[in-house]
Amino acid sequence: MANTKSAIKRHRQSLKRKERNIFWTSVSKGAVKKARAAIAEKDPAKINETLRAAEKMLRKAVSKGVLHPRNASRRISRLATAAAAALR
Repeated sequence: MANTKSAIKRHRQSLKRKERNIFWTSVSKGAVKKARAAIAEKDPAKINETLRAAEKMLRKAVSKGVLHPRNASRRISRLATAAAAALR
């Protein structure tokens, strides 16, 4: 356990960040799962809606520092490719 005042504060901050990171990770994962489910159903309206929501959540996770920008871009690209293939 932390002994100094600054180490105790740092530990407190790390716990807050961990909670925030877990929240944004789970929100973005859920959005991606919904998009994948819509792609599997091949419903064009639902695909567009969920794809937009997934992209928004992934970009939001990047802005919070939870995801690396290239990681989010790769996920968005793969979703978009899968959606385009499903709509063909």
